[in-house]
Amino acid sequence: MRRKIHSSLRVEPPPAACYVTPMFDRLRAWLEDGEEELQGGGRDELQLAVAALLIEAARIERDLGEGERALIARLLERRFGLGPAEARLLQAAGERRAERSAQLFGFVRTINERLPRERRVEVIELLWEVAYADGVLDPLEDTLLRRVGGLIDVSDRERGAARLRVMNRLGIIEEE
Repeated sequence: MRRKIHSSLRVEPPPAACYVTPMFDRLRAWLEDGEEELQGGGRDELQLAVAALLIEAARIERDLGEGERALIARLLERRFGLGPAEARLLQAAGERRAERSAQLFGFVRTINERLPRERRVEVIELLWEVAYADGVLDPLEDTLLRRVGGLIDVSDRERGAARLRVMNRLGIIEEE
């Protein structure tokens, strides 16, 4: 069997499949932004989107510490009825997803597609709980909550009422 010589240097080209498939697999995984985690790990897309938003809220003004990670895991456990180990796995997957994402659009699109308005208000409450984890609302956190509220079609009034419910639940008194 004769092979074609690829160039004037008389070098045979490598089999195309040895480079193309892994490259396309990596490119597809990058474009899908971790979609393989959903399929491989059994993660629900909605749960992952909420987890990633909570991570974004926690790290907007500071590095994400163990206290914030534990809080987010507890919130995910409560919201989705998960066990502690499942909630920690979801929190870690959300953290990876948030690190790889440059924008909120993918997260809020999933939330808008999968949740009715009253459930979206619950997501805003979860975000307020993360924002008030240290007892103080940072202006960057407030801006993020306003932005996310607008993107998931939660009115300023609903967002404000959710904030007051969280403040009451956490025993935080608003300073004038």
